[in-house]
Amino acid sequence: MKSESRIFNLVAAFLFVVAAIYGIWTKNTSEGTDWVGTTAVVLSGGLCFLCGAYFAFVARRIEPRPEDRADAEIDEGAGELGFFSPGSYWPFGLAAAAALGGLGIVFWAPWLIIMGAVAVLIGVGGLLFEYYVGN
Repeated sequence: MKSESRIFNLVAAFLFVVAAIYGIWTKNTSEGTDWVGTTAVVLSGGLCFLCGAYFAFVARRIEPRPEDRADAEIDEGAGELGFFSPGSYWPFGLAAAAALGGLGIVFWAPWLIIMGAVAVLIGVGGLLFEYYVGN
Protein backbone atom coordinates (compact mmCIF):
# COMPACT_ATOMS: atom_id res chain seq x y z
CA MET A 1 0.00 0.00 0.00
CA LYS A 2 2.95 2.31 0.42
CA SER A 3 3.61 2.41 -3.31
CA GLU A 4 -0.02 3.34 -4.04
CA SER A 5 0.13 6.00 -1.34
CA ARG A 6 3.25 7.53 -2.89
CA ILE A 7 1.68 7.58 -6.35
CA PHE A 8 -1.52 9.29 -5.20
CA ASN A 9 0.34 11.80 -3.02
CA LEU A 10 2.74 12.69 -5.86
CA VAL A 11 -0.19 13.24 -8.22
CA ALA A 12 -1.90 15.37 -5.54
CA ALA A 13 1.23 17.51 -5.09
CA PHE A 14 1.50 17.91 -8.87
CA LEU A 15 -2.14 18.99 -9.11
CA PHE A 16 -1.75 21.56 -6.33
CA VAL A 17 1.28 23.04 -8.09
CA VAL A 18 -0.61 23.06 -11.40
CA ALA A 19 -3.60 24.75 -9.72
CA ALA A 20 -1.37 27.55 -8.40
CA ILE A 21 0.30 28.02 -11.79
CA TYR A 22 -3.06 27.93 -13.59
CA GLY A 23 -4.59 30.48 -11.22
CA ILE A 24 -1.66 32.86 -11.69
CA TRP A 25 -1.54 32.29 -15.44
CA THR A 26 -5.24 33.03 -15.99
CA LYS A 27 -5.11 36.09 -13.75
CA ASN A 28 -3.40 38.04 -16.54
CA THR A 29 -6.20 37.45 -19.05
CA SER A 30 -8.87 40.00 -19.89
CA GLU A 31 -11.56 37.98 -18.05
CA GLY A 32 -9.51 37.60 -14.86
CA THR A 33 -8.76 34.43 -12.93
CA ASP A 34 -10.60 31.31 -14.08
CA TRP A 35 -12.02 30.26 -10.72
CA VAL A 36 -13.92 27.27 -12.07
CA GLY A 37 -10.86 25.61 -13.57
CA THR A 38 -8.66 26.48 -10.60
CA THR A 39 -11.23 25.07 -8.19
CA ALA A 40 -11.58 21.90 -10.27
CA VAL A 41 -7.83 21.27 -10.24
CA VAL A 42 -7.60 22.00 -6.48
CA LEU A 43 -10.48 19.59 -5.78
CA SER A 44 -8.84 16.94 -7.98
CA GLY A 45 -5.66 17.33 -5.96
CA GLY A 46 -7.65 17.06 -2.75
CA LEU A 47 -9.29 13.86 -3.93
CA CYS A 48 -5.92 12.35 -4.84
CA PHE A 49 -4.55 13.38 -1.45
CA LEU A 50 -7.56 11.78 0.25
CA CYS A 51 -6.88 8.47 -1.53
CA GLY A 52 -3.15 8.69 -0.77
CA ALA A 53 -3.80 9.40 2.91
CA TYR A 54 -6.16 6.42 3.09
CA PHE A 55 -3.59 4.11 1.52
CA ALA A 56 -0.91 5.42 3.91
CA PHE A 57 -3.25 4.81 6.86
CA VAL A 58 -3.96 1.24 5.71
CA ALA A 59 -0.27 0.56 4.99
CA ARG A 60 0.58 1.24 8.64
CA ARG A 61 -1.93 -1.34 9.82
CA ILE A 62 -0.96 -4.28 7.58
CA GLU A 63 2.32 -6.06 7.09
CA PRO A 64 4.37 -4.94 4.07
CA ARG A 65 3.51 -6.62 0.80
CA PRO A 66 6.23 -7.74 -1.64
CA GLU A 67 5.52 -4.62 -3.72
CA ASP A 68 6.39 -2.43 -0.74
CA ARG A 69 9.72 -4.05 0.12
CA ALA A 70 12.97 -3.35 -1.73
CA ASP A 71 14.42 -6.81 -0.93
CA ALA A 72 11.41 -8.79 -2.19
CA GLU A 73 11.70 -11.51 -4.82
CA ILE A 74 9.31 -11.94 -7.73
CA ASP A 75 8.05 -15.33 -6.53
CA GLU A 76 6.85 -13.82 -3.23
CA GLY A 77 3.97 -12.20 -5.10
CA ALA A 78 2.77 -15.52 -6.52
CA GLY A 79 -0.34 -17.27 -5.29
CA GLU A 80 -4.00 -16.57 -4.98
CA LEU A 81 -4.88 -12.89 -5.29
CA GLY A 82 -8.55 -13.15 -4.41
CA PHE A 83 -11.88 -14.20 -5.85
CA PHE A 84 -12.97 -12.76 -9.15
CA SER A 85 -16.37 -13.51 -10.60
CA PRO A 86 -16.01 -15.76 -13.66
CA GLY A 87 -19.03 -14.32 -15.40
CA SER A 88 -21.77 -12.02 -14.24
CA TYR A 89 -24.45 -10.10 -16.08
CA TRP A 90 -25.14 -7.72 -13.18
CA PRO A 91 -22.56 -5.10 -14.22
CA PHE A 92 -24.22 -4.84 -17.62
CA GLY A 93 -27.65 -4.47 -16.01
CA LEU A 94 -26.30 -1.87 -13.60
CA ALA A 95 -24.79 0.12 -16.47
CA ALA A 96 -28.06 -0.07 -18.41
CA ALA A 97 -29.99 1.11 -15.34
CA ALA A 98 -27.59 4.04 -14.86
CA ALA A 99 -28.01 4.93 -18.53
CA LEU A 100 -31.79 4.81 -18.11
CA GLY A 101 -31.60 7.15 -15.13
CA GLY A 102 -29.22 9.42 -17.04
CA LEU A 103 -31.65 9.63 -19.94
CA GLY A 104 -34.38 10.52 -17.49
CA ILE A 105 -32.24 13.39 -16.17
CA VAL A 106 -31.32 14.55 -19.68
CA PHE A 107 -34.93 14.72 -20.85
CA TRP A 108 -36.20 15.64 -17.36
CA ALA A 109 -38.80 12.91 -17.27
CA PRO A 110 -39.53 12.23 -13.59
CA TRP A 111 -41.08 8.83 -14.30
CA LEU A 112 -37.91 7.78 -16.16
CA ILE A 113 -35.68 9.08 -13.36
CA ILE A 114 -37.66 7.05 -10.81
CA MET A 115 -37.55 3.97 -13.03
CA GLY A 116 -33.78 4.37 -13.44
CA ALA A 117 -33.25 4.85 -9.69
CA VAL A 118 -35.26 1.72 -8.89
CA ALA A 119 -33.38 -0.22 -11.56
CA VAL A 120 -30.05 0.98 -10.16
CA LEU A 121 -31.05 -0.17 -6.67
CA ILE A 122 -32.08 -3.57 -8.03
CA GLY A 123 -28.81 -3.83 -9.97
CA VAL A 124 -26.70 -2.88 -6.95
CA GLY A 125 -28.57 -5.40 -4.80
CA GLY A 126 -28.16 -8.11 -7.41
CA LEU A 127 -24.45 -7.43 -7.80
CA LEU A 128 -23.92 -7.26 -4.04
CA PHE A 129 -25.83 -10.42 -3.15
CA GLU A 130 -24.96 -12.45 -6.25
CA TYR A 131 -23.09 -15.13 -4.31
CA TYR A 132 -25.30 -15.09 -1.21
CA VAL A 133 -28.38 -16.65 -2.81
CA GLY A 134 -29.07 -20.23 -3.72
CA ASN A 135 -28.82 -21.80 -7.15
